[in-house]
Amino acid sequence: EVKMNNINDITLTDTKEKDNYSLKELMLIEAVKKIKNPFVNLTVQDVAKDLKMGENFANQIFKRDDFPSVNLGKPKTVTLLAYLIWKMDRKV
Repeated sequence: EVKMNNINDITLTDTKEKDNYSLKELMLIEAVKKIKNPFVNLTVQDVAKDLKMGENFANQIFKRDDFPSVNLGKPKTVTLLAYLIWKMDRKV
């Protein structure tokens, strides 16, 4: 088990640490390093635009059990980090 104090401690060039992570985890680590705020919330409109689909279909995705949305009131949201992980899992 690898323990890290900071996500910036892991680099793709550090082969000792790299061997302890899957490619998916390494990609996620590198992506999170480049995102200003990985916990920003995306709306249905943001997801619809990213997936190049209509808002009605994006609303259906937000209702799926496997989609990590947060529905606290009227605006449905999902954190960017959770959305990226969900999206990456669907691309495999």
